Amino acid sequence: MDITKLIFASSLLVLIFSPYLLEANNKLHGCKPSGRVKGKKPPPDQCNEDDDSFCCTVGKYYTTYKCSPSVSKSTKAILNLNGFDKGGDGNLPSKCDKKYHSDDTPFVALSTGWYNGGKRCLNNITISGNNGRRVVAMVVDECDSSVGCDEAHDYMPPCDNNVVGASRAVWKGLGVPLRDWARLQSCNPSGKIRGENPPPGQCNQENDSDCCKAGDYYTTYTCSPPVSGSTKAVLTLNSFQKGGDGGGPSECDGKYHSDEMPVVALSTGWYNGGSRCLNNVVISANGRTVTATVVDECDSTMGCDEDHDYQPPCPNNIVDASKAVWKALGVPEDNWGDLDITWSDA
Repeated sequence: MDITKLIFASSLLVLIFSPYLLEANNKLHGCKPSGRVKGKKPPPDQCNEDDDSFCCTVGKYYTTYKCSPSVSKSTKAILNLNGFDKGGDGNLPSKCDKKYHSDDTPFVALSTGWYNGGKRCLNNITISGNNGRRVVAMVVDECDSSVGCDEAHDYMPPCDNNVVGASRAVWKGLGVPLRDWARLQSCNPSGKIRGENPPPGQCNQENDSDCCKAGDYYTTYTCSPPVSGSTKAVLTLNSFQKGGDGGGPSECDGKYHSDEMPVVALSTGWYNGGSRCLNNVVISANGRTVTATVVDECDSTMGCDEDHDYQPPCPNNIVDASKAVWKALGVPEDNWGDLDITWSDA
């Protein structure tokens, strides 16, 4: 039997598919995007955010796929948390059998290419971890990579093309601590954007912020490295007060914040659609720790435009911090800029 591998934090998860189902999927070699869909704001009470699901953002473009990476003995993929029961973030009955399924039973949805037109429907796959745990789960649904941001998809973005969306029973069976249930993954670039020179008077370079350069290409990400009890990151300097290089008001509360308050912005993956908004994180470096409040996103998906003050997309491993955070860590002011740190949820 062929084996596909999933990177889960520091552990290795392995998916084993029955061989006859792999035959059709072996036709998939390179997998290129099929297009993009433009996000729109969900109507009131639409978009179920259970299990840290994302809702589409107005004006943001989302990549679509009709294929998935070819299955081999070392195929990287993403394990997501999904609810298949009625009222869960899976939204509608499962595609394979038109039924809802309990969170207490191991079920999965596969990205469009791996779902393969339903050819894996109601077949079992085996998910194994290097901790010796193993779970057999049934394929009951598609994680649609080809469409999204509409009523039929609960106003959620298209699925990535390398996802296995799993019920809670799968996560329990693998012995994953509850606090780590989420989108555990390796994090690869999502694309690139081309820079353009800012108009006169645009791009605030306070705190040595960079401005986009015409013709340069900047890498984008929709994810960040997995979060642990001591997540490595790069601390950068940002002003969240009016007129500062942070630009507009903070995304979490629509307010500006004084440089004297310990507040931070997190890269897109860690910001996680706002799920950490106004929560505290603990930052450690230089032999000290400081508690700071998350008030904004450091956008890793877009940049080099008016909305982002013509600054490049944020890297995917950034904690962008006010001056108060740098002071609390005891970093000399002439060394403020970039600093290797660790952080965790408070």
